[in-house]
Amino acid sequence: MLVIVCLVPLTVMIVYLLFMVNRFSGRYDTIADNITQANEYSIHFKEEMDYTMYMIVANVERAEELLGTERPHVLIEKAREDFQRLYRLSGSEYTRSQLKGILKCLDTLEDRVEEIEADALSGGAYDENMERLDLNIRVLTELIQERIQEYISLETNRLEKLREGIRSDVSKALRSSIFVFTAILLGAVTISRQIVTGISEPIRRLSEAAKQAASGDFAVRAQEDSDDELTVLNVSFNRMVEKIGQMVEDIKIEQLNLRQAELKLLQAQINPHFLYNTLDSIIWLAEAGEKEKVVQMVSSLSDFFRTTLNKGKDYITLQEEETHIRSYLQIQQQRYQDILEYEIRIPQELCQYPILKLTLQPLVENALYHGIKNKRGVGHIWVDGRREGEHLIFCVRDDGIGMKPQQLDEVRKLIAGEQPEENQSSGFGLFNVNQRLRLNYGAEYGVKIHSTYREGTVVEASIPIEEHKIFN
Repeated sequence: MLVIVCLVPLTVMIVYLLFMVNRFSGRYDTIADNITQANEYSIHFKEEMDYTMYMIVANVERAEELLGTERPHVLIEKAREDFQRLYRLSGSEYTRSQLKGILKCLDTLEDRVEEIEADALSGGAYDENMERLDLNIRVLTELIQERIQEYISLETNRLEKLREGIRSDVSKALRSSIFVFTAILLGAVTISRQIVTGISEPIRRLSEAAKQAASGDFAVRAQEDSDDELTVLNVSFNRMVEKIGQMVEDIKIEQLNLRQAELKLLQAQINPHFLYNTLDSIIWLAEAGEKEKVVQMVSSLSDFFRTTLNKGKDYITLQEEETHIRSYLQIQQQRYQDILEYEIRIPQELCQYPILKLTLQPLVENALYHGIKNKRGVGHIWVDGRREGEHLIFCVRDDGIGMKPQQLDEVRKLIAGEQPEENQSSGFGLFNVNQRLRLNYGAEYGVKIHSTYREGTVVEASIPIEEHKIFN
């Protein structure tokens, strides 16, 4: 299209201009040659003819030489041929009339020359020939010269008209060229914009689709409404995005299944751990003959596991979690009644928020076994809960033995999973809770621990508030 709009009109315009220039050039050269040739006869023919005939009449020796070479007839014949050619090429009636008169004058002049030649060769009639020279030859050459001048004047007028025509045609050609070039320029610009738009717009749309796909929108599709190379690219892009979307969905499902499996595994690890410690306490009480306490602990243990099972659900209310840890502490207080005191301070307005099951109990268990138990005296455990913005913060604090800096650093590494599994026995509960919170809520949530040797330990757990999971 661009070639048709630009090249074809330019070619036509150039051919037209070349044709016009060639036509004017040919006409101009023809007229100029006619004027030049006629002008030569206007200047030299009369003088040469008059001089030649005078020598024939006045000088006998010179006359023989000129008559022998037929000098007068050569001049006349050459003039006749040239003016006949001009007559044939003439395109104007006026110039043809002048050339016809010149040819007749040449014929008459040739007859008069022959009369003078006949008398000159006989050696007499000098006076008569001189009279003929004046009355015939010179008058005829003068007439021929005048007619040539008129012919030159007519050709000059034709040349001037041709120049005016050339000026007019050049002006028209210039205006036409400007119009054509403007039209070509506008057409070229329009088509170029269409071409650029036809290329850049699909690329822009494909780029936008690629940005959306990069941001995670794998439902986006590039247009497939043409049959050019970009459509092939769009089709390939759509197939790629579709496959990536399927792969991402497969990965999400796989990760979800993996996370659920890991959560189930971690939770399954908590229950035997607590059960082992509780059964150990029941055995100790049974050996001591404390039957009523054994019955009470078994009853509390039953309530404890009823909450733990919770019909297979992973979430319970904060109130249920509080009941859960209260049952646990009651069970443990039966065993450590001389050294354990506790206090649970969770505001009532937070009780209906959901929380991942077995979040606080392992923290309380850790405070008991690694803090209070090693203190050698009465110890206290405080369980607090508060809301900070869109987060719930739980704090389990004890005034037990605490930890030295080196031991605290090792426990923190254990919680973060930076130690091998065989070294996690002392911090298994904290590690378990931290991993479960991170897997369930995100990497920014989890457990933090602070401890001072012989003063106590503080463990904080943070989770987001999930309004859509609030229990009624």
